[in-house]
Formats: sequence, C-alpha cells, structure tokens
Amino acid sequence: MRDEGGPAADSVDARLAARLGLLRTEHGWSLDELSRRAGVSRSTLSRLERGELSPTTTVLGQLCTAYGRTMSRLLTEVEEAPPPLVTAATQPVWRDERSGFVRRSVSPPHPGLRAEIIEGTLDAGAGLSYENAPVPGVEQHVWVLDGTVEITVAGTPHTVRRGDCLRFRLTGPSHFHCPGPDPVRYALMSVLP
Repeated sequence: MRDEGGPAADSVDARLAARLGLLRTEHGWSLDELSRRAGVSRSTLSRLERGELSPTTTVLGQLCTAYGRTMSRLLTEVEEAPPPLVTAATQPVWRDERSGFVRRSVSPPHPGLRAEIIEGTLDAGAGLSYENAPVPGVEQHVWVLDGTVEITVAGTPHTVRRGDCLRFRLTGPSHFHCPGPDPVRYALMSVLP
C-alpha cells in the first residue's frame, strides 16, 4: 500500500496509475465492467487508478489479461521510449514486495519489435500465479541464471535449474515458484505471436 498522499506525480507508480485509468477509458469500460473482466474488486481498481495502492504482480497480471497486453508492454507504456542501448543503470525495475518478486526490463518492448527480455528474481518460497496468458500464444523462454524455479505451464510442472532453459507457448495459466533454499534469478524472453 502507498503512504498517505500517493506517489509523486512523476514516479513510475503515478504514471502506471494514470495509464490504468486511461486504458479503461479507451476501452469504454466502467469500473464495474473492468472488475468483471479482470476479477479484481471495483474498490481496488479505483484505488489503483488514483495511485493510492500499488498493484501486486497478480493484480497487474489480471489487468494485463483483461487488456490483452503483456506486463512488460504495460510497464513500458509508462516509461519513456527506450534508446537502442539500455544500460544496466537505466533498466526499469519494478518490485512486488508482497510476493518477493523483482522484475528488471533488460530489453524493454518497443512498438516496432516483437521480443523483450526481462530479468526476474523470486525470493525463496515465493510464488507467482497468472490466471491467463496476457497475449495468447506468446512464446516464452526462461533461462535460469542462479537457483531453481518450478514452472507450471498448461498443467505440466517443470523444475528449471541454473543453466537450464524452458521454452513454451503460453495459452493459459502459469505458475512460478522458487523452492529455495536460495532466491532464483532468471532471464525471460517473450516473443509476441
């Protein structure tokens, strides 16, 4: 949750809140309609759009599914257009403190390109669940850099260890879990269909 007063007007969180409100307006949906489509309560949506609440990874995933966007695309829409070279110091980082997930946009998506690369870190014992593919048929490659992650795609569990790479087309729910004892750090490449 946000401290009283909300995020600074120029922060990523403030731009994300504004973008979420604009997306709903562009689709012509009321808060009730978006709530029905995303499975997120009307009051939570209202607080998100006003910048009073920071979305969890799960809620952002539900909203991305409703809007037919990848999470990276949504987060990129609140960032400036990326230059061809994205230095480590300028790569956008988003944290979900509740789930223990940190997401770095290593190669942010760009309107003219179909692929993007993110670095994800999950704390030991942490898990992320996505109810649906944000864009059905998106191709994903998960390369584990450190640790171990258990990934369930299309009901099939996979244990992916350091150096291993799992590739799949995402059409439904998925789940990432770090069994520990250490955090897992992985690179995820997404390619739009």
